[in-house]
Amino acid sequence: MLLDADLLTDTLYVALATGGEFAEVFVEDRRNQSAVLDDGRVEELSTSRTRGAGIRVVTGDTTGFAHTADLTPEGLRAAAAAAAAASRSGGSRHPVALGTGTDHQSGALVMPETVDKARKVELLRRADAAARDGGTAIQQVTARYNEGRRRIQIATSDGINTGDDQVRTLFAVSAVARGDTGLQTGRENVGRTVGFELFDQVDVADIAATAARRALLKLQARPAPSGAVPVVIGRGGGGILFHEACGHGLEADLVAKGASVFAGRMGERVASPLVTLVDDGTMDGEWGRIATDDEGHQARRNVLIQDGELTEYMWDRLRATAAGRASSGNGRRQSYRHLPMVRMTNTYVMGGTEDPDEIVAQTPYGVYVAELGGGQVNTTNGDFVFGTLEAYLIEDGRIGAPLRDANLIGNGPEVLANIDVLGNDFAMGMPGTCGKDGQGVPVGDGQPTLRVTALTVGGTAA
Repeated sequence: MLLDADLLTDTLYVALATGGEFAEVFVEDRRNQSAVLDDGRVEELSTSRTRGAGIRVVTGDTTGFAHTADLTPEGLRAAAAAAAAASRSGGSRHPVALGTGTDHQSGALVMPETVDKARKVELLRRADAAARDGGTAIQQVTARYNEGRRRIQIATSDGINTGDDQVRTLFAVSAVARGDTGLQTGRENVGRTVGFELFDQVDVADIAATAARRALLKLQARPAPSGAVPVVIGRGGGGILFHEACGHGLEADLVAKGASVFAGRMGERVASPLVTLVDDGTMDGEWGRIATDDEGHQARRNVLIQDGELTEYMWDRLRATAAGRASSGNGRRQSYRHLPMVRMTNTYVMGGTEDPDEIVAQTPYGVYVAELGGGQVNTTNGDFVFGTLEAYLIEDGRIGAPLRDANLIGNGPEVLANIDVLGNDFAMGMPGTCGKDGQGVPVGDGQPTLRVTALTVGGTAA
């Protein structure tokens, strides 16, 4: 544990001095290292470390919050007093009783900080060479290595005293190709909540080759069609669509504000009966894996939509308390300087029973999306726009010509309702950072190959 129980008990006692109903100390020790190779040169090799604590005091609808990088008893008491003053109620002080606590271990086999920097740079050079093996059309390659270790401890006036040790390792490659159509970019990244053993599981040359292949494909790509067409999304390549188009709308804070298209629809059919949507912080190794959330609640597997029916929202402590229920383990924050809020972990559509090749074969005409890019959604009505990173035309039930980058335009609930087939090839996709209200946290998403009967493609073909 980062701090002993006596010091945390004393800090909570000060935080409750003005009669707050609930107090929490969130302690964080974070270490990051990154290296970037750009055009054959090491452009960045940096290490950073931050330590501090955020202290929250809740009284009714009022929250007082203060943070400090001073983890001495004096520094913690000062921050606790500031948070208490911001949430002053004039009530009586509540007793605090903390146990010795539970400290969850990371499970990493090789701590990245124990590996020499030269080995990490060599990975970057191998990736650079593998991408350039794609041909002289590859004009620029950028490879990035990143590792992070985040140790946290949460102590609350409810008696929680728990910690987590989160180790994440990521490798990303971007390649730029030049041809008659100008410059085209392809990218690929792999990241897991594991240590340096990631590179026993994946080959950086394969990651680089995928990035280069995507860039080269776009040199010969044809304009994407425009209008509403059937869209087949390949395994793991479109989980971000469900993260953005419906995942955020199932977060209880947006539901409570009336800023979600799913507000007030518990128990209703909101998707095709084929669709079961899950948020699961317990998935071993996945990018959104946590042992506890940032409020000290154990990570859980939460089924949000079961066979098309809305069965659950995601909850943090604040919204769960207001609703008279337990947290779902979805209270997350970017750092000790931030308040927690409802956030996803690993969000995915469960697999079906169909052969993915047959899904394509039974689609006479449409678009096959191998990888979606970023997008944006209006959670109030579910409307979204997503870009494609790798897509192809489907003609006569076969995947054909590659397509230039285009947008998919649609509505989250309509997409859920218009999924008519799910493949048996479930996979998680690339790791991501989810932004919300100025905070970013690591998340994962995934899905099997699936078909949406109609999505609007914002292409440029006549």
